[in-house]
Amino acid sequence: MKPCFVGFDTSNYTTSAAVCDGEGKVIANLKTPLPVKEGERGLRQSEAVFEHVRNLPELTVRLGDAMRGYTPLAVGVSVRPRDAEGSYMPCFLSGKSAAYSFAAGAGVPVYELSHQNGHIMAALYSARRLDLLGNDRFLAFHVSGGTTEALLVKPREGGFDVQLAGNTDDINAGQAIDRVGVAMGLKFPCGAELERLAMEYRGKIYSHPVCVRDGICSLSGVENIAKKIHAQTNDKTAAAAFVFDFIGKTLERMCTDIQKKYGSMPVIFAGGVMSNTLMRDRLSGRFDAYFSEPMFSADNAAGIALLCRENYKR
Repeated sequence: MKPCFVGFDTSNYTTSAAVCDGEGKVIANLKTPLPVKEGERGLRQSEAVFEHVRNLPELTVRLGDAMRGYTPLAVGVSVRPRDAEGSYMPCFLSGKSAAYSFAAGAGVPVYELSHQNGHIMAALYSARRLDLLGNDRFLAFHVSGGTTEALLVKPREGGFDVQLAGNTDDINAGQAIDRVGVAMGLKFPCGAELERLAMEYRGKIYSHPVCVRDGICSLSGVENIAKKIHAQTNDKTAAAAFVFDFIGKTLERMCTDIQKKYGSMPVIFAGGVMSNTLMRDRLSGRFDAYFSEPMFSADNAAGIALLCRENYKR
């Protein structure tokens, strides 16, 4: 039997499990999205926990199928949003329970990790930049429905030491995207459909100054402006194009400000929002930037499995 490492992640959007082999190759990256009622913009934590509990038995069966021919040496699980004091979300308790049950049955250790570090590791793996684990530091953006942060990342054995370099002072990028999409009648989560609409737009994109100061951004105006564009033009594509143009400009400005302050360094973009093609094109032409594939950019457990392997090796 070949060795492998297992990861669990239960975010507020997706139930995930993953497996990497002894050499650090991801052999399974499994996901089940949490259902959201039409017209709603997300789930309460109690609802997310309930849906994870419903999803985990079926996902564990799929995990077992993916592991045929392999034997697990350890299990990793995200138990908190980030490695910071007071960082807590009840939805991660679902994955913690599943991970400890799985590990007990296999007779292997469990490594408790953060959702954010899992995103960073998955992005490095997908972007083929695991060499940055040997760097003094790099810049990582984690942009999703729950987080809009720029992080100075210093690799260490088994994980990362992270310093906050920039963030949003109001809503997150993914929240802005979903709020606009739901207001226009799209199904939550709205990122993929809103991107499709934006790609169809052929006119001049409405321009509005971004709000960024010393790496801190404000995104609350995106929703109101996009709704106004839609109301005045009845054109969903124009509103969608504006949303991604504004968020892309905001991230570009944040990255510029941070590198002026801390110096030039490679930039890794992670999180569900960064699977957007339009923003990737904008940012890749401006910085030494690297992006993970969508499967590894949105919520996933692959980075957790990879970090589990790193901790086991240590």
